[in-house]
Amino acid sequence: MSAPASSFRATDRELASLGRQRLVRSFLLFMTAMLVLPVLGILAVLIWQGGPGLSLEFFLDDPKKNMTAGGIFPALVGTVWLTAVALLLAFPLGVAAAIYLSEYAKDSLLTRTINVAIVNLAGVPSIVHALFGVGAFVHFMQFGQSILAASCTLAVMTLPVIIVAARESLQAVPQPFREACWSLGATRWQTIWRVVLPNSGSGILTGVILCISRAVGETAPIMFTGAVLYVPFTPEGVLDQTMALSLHLYNISTAVSNVPPGLPFSVALTLIGVVLLMNATAIAFRMRLRGRKKW
Repeated sequence: MSAPASSFRATDRELASLGRQRLVRSFLLFMTAMLVLPVLGILAVLIWQGGPGLSLEFFLDDPKKNMTAGGIFPALVGTVWLTAVALLLAFPLGVAAAIYLSEYAKDSLLTRTINVAIVNLAGVPSIVHALFGVGAFVHFMQFGQSILAASCTLAVMTLPVIIVAARESLQAVPQPFREACWSLGATRWQTIWRVVLPNSGSGILTGVILCISRAVGETAPIMFTGAVLYVPFTPEGVLDQTMALSLHLYNISTAVSNVPPGLPFSVALTLIGVVLLMNATAIAFRMRLRGRKKW
């Protein structure tokens, strides 16, 4: 006995709509591949050219023979110093500003102007931040060319990213959560500290990840404020000068002669590895906080 014919059959309009959906999906897949394939190609070249130069001695030795031999230990330590201090400065200030703009500030012309200024500040070229850092931190605040001056410059440069990410994350917490706390007698700050911040931590850490990615790879802001071509020691405090991987890569690629062909690729691969390691740590914390969400 033959099976009965289906009572529901796609119309011509539905078939045309499915065809357009497949076309759009194929186009989006193609655009995604166009973005991912160059990144994979760059990583493949870096691994092919720089991978053989990576070794324990490369990470733990100082540069030698006018930076044409030896390792990158001072630059590696200096990069960690610069990024950590910049993050310690930018994170609390950025989150505090986001809390005020999201939870306390009223919707007024001044608040809207501040929001627009924050978004525009994120698009300022890094060389402008470098000149600001020289004037504000090196000379006016008399930090000199030091880790502190360079980190303050990086903090100013990355503040807009943290503020925007934290503000959007705070605003994503459902309003009934706040109203339930207020109805139980909690103050505004108790509600923010006990309810809003724990449920927005994963989004705030997204801003931290973007901050780390930008701070580690910047060259111009640290070139004029604290990073130097070469120092024969690792920094012991925030008022010392230091080397940095991004500046070291720039120097051996442009200013130093007789550099082995694979050395810049090894430094670049190490720089990407540092970014990925720091981002992986932040992502791990973000995933842990995301599991604590109440909605």
